[in-house]
Amino acid sequence: MLLIQEEIEEVQYLTEDAVDGKRSYIIEGVFLQAEKKNRNGRMYPRDLLSREVARYNVNYVQQNRAFGELGHPDSPTINLDRVSHMIKSLTPDGSNFIGRAKILDTPYGKIVKNLIDEGARLGVSSRGLGSLRAQNGVQMVQDDFYLATAADIVADPSAPDAFVRGIMEGKEWVFDNGSFKEIDYDRTKKALTEATRSDYEAIKLRQFHDWLSKL
Repeated sequence: MLLIQEEIEEVQYLTEDAVDGKRSYIIEGVFLQAEKKNRNGRMYPRDLLSREVARYNVNYVQQNRAFGELGHPDSPTINLDRVSHMIKSLTPDGSNFIGRAKILDTPYGKIVKNLIDEGARLGVSSRGLGSLRAQNGVQMVQDDFYLATAADIVADPSAPDAFVRGIMEGKEWVFDNGSFKEIDYDRTKKALTEATRSDYEAIKLRQFHDWLSKL
């Protein structure tokens, strides 16, 4: 499956003063969109996204395990040392899903708080795994889609093309024993392409065994 990332440009910042005098930082807005061709040329069927949001709410949001990171991670797993916020709610609104997240007092969370204090514009980026199929001029996300996190916090460039590409080229992932493992097809393809005829079969067998060792 391919790692798929989608950016949403506009989120709102809120601050709430607690009883103890500490200020809470909140971001909220549209975190996910269905039935709409996005800037990456992809579209999510509403039923598919609804299913994944429901699973994510039960397994992560309601368990206080719905974390997000600062920046664009290159894997579907959550890196706890880079966590900046916790997603507190994710609710449907037509074809959109409205999210609300609390900025945590972690090292990366403190960076986000400082950026908000300085007036920086930030966006959110969902992260998931799935396959795509070309259909009527769009890349339709298929039924094997798995939502890994509803929102990472990213910078909001003024130019649309400045956003990180949604699919991490040359990488696929498999889910095995509760964790995601990367398969690097570019490296395998390069080795086979450059192999001599006499070495081709040996390299192909070695690459196959290397792939099996990662499962």
